Amino acid sequence: MVALATLPPQARQTHARILAGGPFPYPHKDGSVFVNRERLLPLHPRGYYREYTVKTPGVSHRGARRIVCGGQRPTLPDTCYYTADHYASFSRIVQ
Repeated sequence: MVALATLPPQARQTHARILAGGPFPYPHKDGSVFVNRERLLPLHPRGYYREYTVKTPGVSHRGARRIVCGGQRPTLPDTCYYTADHYASFSRIVQ
């Protein structure tokens, strides 16, 4: 678990954008279905998880950082996870 307040500022900003429904820096990628191929998150039906880019300062592409949220309503997720290493590991975000 990781406290939202301890995440990098870009992750906190992404989390706020998720709850607000956007806008997102990569609108064609952010909010897309995350399939959980790695099976590191609790198993749910396809479409439960969505992924969002967390910008990385000094990087001109999407980078490795993401927030993945699960639930039926994207702006009111059941739970969210942070990864700084492009899905190799996840920490559940807590308030």
